[in-house]
Amino acid sequence: MRFLGFLLLAFLFLSLSPIGKKRKEFNLTVKVTGIVGTKGTIEVGLFDDPSKYASVGGTCRKIRKKTTGSEVSCTFYNLPEKKYGVCIYHDENNNDKCDKNFFGIPTEGYGFSNNKKPVLSIPSFEECSVNLTSDKSISIKVLY
Repeated sequence: MRFLGFLLLAFLFLSLSPIGKKRKEFNLTVKVTGIVGTKGTIEVGLFDDPSKYASVGGTCRKIRKKTTGSEVSCTFYNLPEKKYGVCIYHDENNNDKCDKNFFGIPTEGYGFSNNKKPVLSIPSFEECSVNLTSDKSISIKVLY
């Protein structure tokens, strides 16, 4: 009987302690479609801070994949449960930046999660956010 009591007490301790609680982490797969040409790479930037959304150096993670056809996929593994925004661009000349014209409009393909199209400025984090509460796959079409 004491052994059963000990097991019950140990189970309660582990289930209530931080050691017993498992952190919720999920995978986010991003499929980029509508790629024109096979030059360069696609950069997929993942943002978790709304104040840094779509800014250079503001990513929490990023993946670069060589273009080989009209689409590429990549997966961000073990992400904490929260909201994320995704920005992509087609770095055709492999200079590690999204080239823009005099007016600040990209001259290389780009896109945002939820396939939000910019109207005079970059869409907001809220418009593009993906709430990650389970493993998820999203698709982003490149805008040229």
